[in-house]
Amino acid sequence: MNSESIAGILGAIVASIVLVVAIAYGPIGQFGKPAPKPAVVQQPSQMAPAAPAPRGPVIREVPN
Repeated sequence: MNSESIAGILGAIVASIVLVVAIAYGPIGQFGKPAPKPAVVQQPSQMAPAAPAPRGPVIREVPN
């Protein structure tokens, strides 16, 4: 065996080890990942009354 064939065999072994580790620790895409949880919206409590809506300026007619 010459050095090129030994390097090719060692390269194939290293590449296969890297591929196995990559699949074991990092699944590709959505495979193996949990689904995202929906956001929970909390309703305001009814114990405290809400503040009144802000009002604009009052416009009155002035007689001439």
